[in-house]
Amino acid sequence: MTAETGGEATGLEAARTQLLEQGWAVLPDVLSAAQAAKVLDRLRAAAEAYRRRGHDTHIRGLDPNEANVRVFELLDLDPVFRDLIRRPEAMNLVSALLGPDILISNFTANIARPGSASMSLHSDQALVVPEPWLEPWSINIIWCLTDVRFENGATLFIPGSHKVTRLAELGPDPGGRLTPFEARAGSIIAMDGRVWHTSGANITANEEQALLFGYYSRAFLRPQANWNVILAPEVQAGLDPEFRRLLGLEASANLTLAGPLLAADLGKR
Repeated sequence: MTAETGGEATGLEAARTQLLEQGWAVLPDVLSAAQAAKVLDRLRAAAEAYRRRGHDTHIRGLDPNEANVRVFELLDLDPVFRDLIRRPEAMNLVSALLGPDILISNFTANIARPGSASMSLHSDQALVVPEPWLEPWSINIIWCLTDVRFENGATLFIPGSHKVTRLAELGPDPGGRLTPFEARAGSIIAMDGRVWHTSGANITANEEQALLFGYYSRAFLRPQANWNVILAPEVQAGLDPEFRRLLGLEASANLTLAGPLLAADLGKR
């Protein structure tokens, strides 16, 4: 399906257009099926390492049961995730929606095992800033490491909800308007941070579904993750200057607006 019919975009430019117009887009084949399978193996290993650090992969209050396996600290656990968070295809879609002045806010994973159930309906931007939500200030890039279908717990979203500026505008029975993101393994799903959504329920008998969630925000918003604390000193030492900037590891000021205005004012003198 094409972007015009509401399914997969036919290319990066089509995905950018669909993201800006509809609040979401699926870009297929960013990874091959074999590459996606290898990343999934690394994710399973990262989940075990995360548990060895003393963390629980079941987040009480977030998921109803332990069939959802949540993994945080991905950027510190394996370099493969540090590569994915800056993949050009992902960064292209992020900058299309948010512009160049961004931070990497978080990078997490969810493995939905059979029996997993839905979390609460929410928008990612509503979690970090109060209403009204007038502009896109955040975006999720979702990496599909397996085929994603309604039956195995695909993320459910409300089409057009990126235009909702206040909670009251969701209207009655918003859950009745949910529809699944469906995509092949190796695809990425770009989702405007204002889109209202929830995790789906995995109603299959024996099929796991695995997603990575790269969350990016405008640079004036505090990131969800404190990378200064999460990233080991040796990991931080190996990051290039641009990566450090994206993670907020350097001291910097937000001059995105003030800089051009100041330059324009000085030009008049």
